[in-house]
Amino acid sequence: MKKLITNIFFALLILLVVSGIFTLYSTPSEKPEEIPLSEVVTQINEGKVVKIVVEENDLTIELIDGTKRKSRKEQETSLTQSLINYNVNQERLKEIKLEMKQPSGFMVWAGALLPFLLPFLLIALFLWFMFRQAQKGQTQALSFGKSNARLTDPMDKEKKISFKDVAGIEEAKEELREIVDFLKHPKKFIEIGARIPRGVLLMGPPGTGKTLLARAVAGEASVPFFNISGSEFVEMFVGVGASRVRDLFKAAKKNAPSIVFIDEIDAVGRHRGAGLGGGHDEREQTLNQILVEMDGFDRDTNTIVIAATNRPDILDPALLRPGRFDRRVILDLPDINEREKILKIHAENKHLVKNVNLRHIAERTPGFSGADLANLINEAAILAARKNEKIINQQHLLESIEKVLLGPERKSHILSKEEKEIAAYHEAGHALVAANLKHADPVHKVSIVARGRAAGYTLKLPIKDKHLRSRSEFLADLAVFLGGYCSEKIVFKELTTGASSDLQQASDLARALVTRYGMSEKLGPMTFGENGGLVFLGKAIAEQKNYSEKVASEIDKEVEKLIRDAQKTAQKIIKQKRTKLKQIAEQLIEKEVIERKEFEKLMK
Repeated sequence: MKKLITNIFFALLILLVVSGIFTLYSTPSEKPEEIPLSEVVTQINEGKVVKIVVEENDLTIELIDGTKRKSRKEQETSLTQSLINYNVNQERLKEIKLEMKQPSGFMVWAGALLPFLLPFLLIALFLWFMFRQAQKGQTQALSFGKSNARLTDPMDKEKKISFKDVAGIEEAKEELREIVDFLKHPKKFIEIGARIPRGVLLMGPPGTGKTLLARAVAGEASVPFFNISGSEFVEMFVGVGASRVRDLFKAAKKNAPSIVFIDEIDAVGRHRGAGLGGGHDEREQTLNQILVEMDGFDRDTNTIVIAATNRPDILDPALLRPGRFDRRVILDLPDINEREKILKIHAENKHLVKNVNLRHIAERTPGFSGADLANLINEAAILAARKNEKIINQQHLLESIEKVLLGPERKSHILSKEEKEIAAYHEAGHALVAANLKHADPVHKVSIVARGRAAGYTLKLPIKDKHLRSRSEFLADLAVFLGGYCSEKIVFKELTTGASSDLQQASDLARALVTRYGMSEKLGPMTFGENGGLVFLGKAIAEQKNYSEKVASEIDKEVEKLIRDAQKTAQKIIKQKRTKLKQIAEQLIEKEVIERKEFEKLMK
């Protein structure tokens, strides 16, 4: 309202200034001719004058033909006496209409005072503008330490989210239902002597629904929801972060019962004492203030802090102790049933065909998070709209899976005849090795259509969700990675750069088998390498060697042995099934894409 009044005032001021300038400079197109008084007398005697308007000493003479003339009389003499002095014909003078005008009092005063007041008015206007700007800057300076938390009103039904809007993660929702009960009925817990939990830490990979779940808790409890990111506390000015923390908790207590949600709390909650920044590090001061505020709650204060992170390993131990974050809720990637439920929720406001099989889509998306599935549905809708179709069908959803995994089709990336043949045999090698290994995942699709950075791809997916993987499965994956490499070498007696990504993945997997999973027969059940405390300096610096150079040499030998064994396995399969390899490659050259059913028919 205040801003509106200010804008109206400035608009009126500008209008007045423009009007004044326009009035000042706007004059009639033809100015009346100014004549001496003697000529006026002559025209009166000739009977040409009809009317004379007298305004102080100024005369406006109107002639018979309608024209006007200007003149002036003597200052201390009346008009009649002045005309008589010039020998005017008195008979003619009696026929003329004389009109006397008195100047308005406002114009008299304005003419007298405006030259003196105008400079003072301009100075006053300038000072008012300067003070207004100074006051505005002072207001901004005072609000610099205010919290930027966004408040979600529990009465806003459009933005309200409940547990039914969050599919899967049933264990996490069950744990958080107690928090809802604490917020709704705090007295029954206080009366029995129970202490209300002060903090809940949501831990899980990106996209698993931590923020959505926190909003669902606020929606179920119908309490105000304060949402802020951990990075919004930290500024380059020392003390601002701590001030914002105090302001946030003050507002939360004022609106209690309420929920404070701090997203990505690891931005300010990292382990202290790293030796960088000293005791005056702004991030540490912010973290200290959060610790004090959480531990300073009164017993009957029912404000709960919910924080989310995907890096719980780097949080300060003081945050994780009982009394601060009492509850820790882990959110995993959804399984096949949960993925189907998530797809149904995101498909509610989309126009899908009636017989769409979301179960089939859930089977083909292992490892997808809730955010990935939401993006999948959205990409399918965009694809349908791009093709000028009104309904999303099964093919749109299947194509969107590959787009999310690998990127869009590069239709302009046209391979030559030789390159197309190499790509076909390369992908056929992957698919053939995967189809002939017991522990490899089944092949769902083989394509030589470029997507993202890949010239072709072999999509293999597990039949069911896996939480544990065996050594045999890892070795099968190694052989599949090297299938394309071996196929090129055997068929063309030459190697290309197309296998570089496969070799990189195979090398990383083989080293992980030896150093992380303890699956080396020679080195035994041991892990090698450890993460240091300086996690924020980067992965390369964080990894520390806790083994000798001799052991490092043994690790390299074991990694090489695993790669060589996988290569021998892939070569053996390709040489024995050379005819099948040719059939797969020829069909790829012809059709460019082979789906699962067609591939299984080929393998029979």
